[in-house]
Amino acid sequence: MVVTANDDQTRRTVDAVWRIESPRLIAGLTRIVRDIGIAEELAQDALVAALEQWPEAGVPRNPGAWLMATAKHRAIDLLRRNERLARKLQLLGHELEIEQQKQGDEPPGGTGPAEDIEDDLLRLVFIACHPVLSQQARVALTLRLLGGLTTEEIARAFLVPESTVAQRIVRAKRTLARERVPFEVPYGPERAERLASVLEVVYLVFNEGYSATAGDDWMRPALCEDALRLGRVLAGLMPEEPEVHGLVALLEIQASRSAARTGPSRATVLLLDQDRSRWDQLLIHRGFAALARAEALVHSRGDAPGPYVLQAAIAACHARAVTAEDTDWARIAELYEALAARTGSPVVELNRAVAVAMAQGPADGLALVDALAATDALKGYHLLPSVRGDLLARLGRHAEARQEFERAAALTRNGAERALLLERAKGG
Repeated sequence: MVVTANDDQTRRTVDAVWRIESPRLIAGLTRIVRDIGIAEELAQDALVAALEQWPEAGVPRNPGAWLMATAKHRAIDLLRRNERLARKLQLLGHELEIEQQKQGDEPPGGTGPAEDIEDDLLRLVFIACHPVLSQQARVALTLRLLGGLTTEEIARAFLVPESTVAQRIVRAKRTLARERVPFEVPYGPERAERLASVLEVVYLVFNEGYSATAGDDWMRPALCEDALRLGRVLAGLMPEEPEVHGLVALLEIQASRSAARTGPSRATVLLLDQDRSRWDQLLIHRGFAALARAEALVHSRGDAPGPYVLQAAIAACHARAVTAEDTDWARIAELYEALAARTGSPVVELNRAVAVAMAQGPADGLALVDALAATDALKGYHLLPSVRGDLLARLGRHAEARQEFERAAALTRNGAERALLLERAKGG
């Protein structure tokens, strides 16, 4: 078979439609078959059908509805083979008849009322990020089901074998089935706990793209884009949750700096040395708008701001500063203090030490860092000696600073970051 330019264009169209529609497709099918693994298989079958039929028949007016219709017909075939689900088959068949009448000549099976689609998608979010799964499994399953990434793409992004990612996804689906995790959005205290898991996964995906933990590249922009898209979807699904808007604000503002984080030779450029004219003002303004929504929701409830709202406020302080010298470090130190009280995180305490050093002087910051170093809380964390080296250098203690930078370089797994640390060690 000869592949034509038109075939190639259609395939690119199918890929684009799949990346956009697959989360909704899998979510709707999961509601029908109550099994996330079977739902994904049905969705994949619909994708194969599109690849086979669209090059000849053309892309339908509503490709998402076409995919859903095709997948639902395969669901009917599956249910017909299972007598125990005969009643569900009858209900599903009636639903498809109604959709056929609505669609006319268009392939039947529209995706249903918009609110039903959004409800299904929200349910899928909470299933993919269920605490019964390990953190690694949640990340892989979220990127697969909600990010539309292939197993190969996920493996390449996290620099792990494709077989490892495939196993994580398979085990995650089996765990969800074994534990009989309901296809529903939790409420009350359970919802708050589960939402924290959801936001954690999205933030982990973004952070892996923003500062890769391993490999030679400082950043993996595609992962940042996937996390941003997931965050924006969540904000649309949960408009009354301030922490969701806080996370989106944080990601938008951090992503705005991406172009300035590397130099012409792909060398790493630290925040205070970045050319701020290269910061993306559109993303910054989107971040400010999301932060305003988050803070308004917090104020209306009379609550204290949560971790993501606080982190977004810190990011906004940097974004508002025209130059590094204009940064309101005293305010940032206050926000980090509130964040530390909220989270108890030693990493947050390390960031607070940096802010205190900038606001009050390196000696005050070093005292806080030394207090952290006296514990085992950040043992093996490369940024602890990195920060300590920076403060020592600012105090003129260059020999000690060089040792700290070398120790940090030995601890990091990222090649670009290691090169930067070793360069700083040479400068003392």
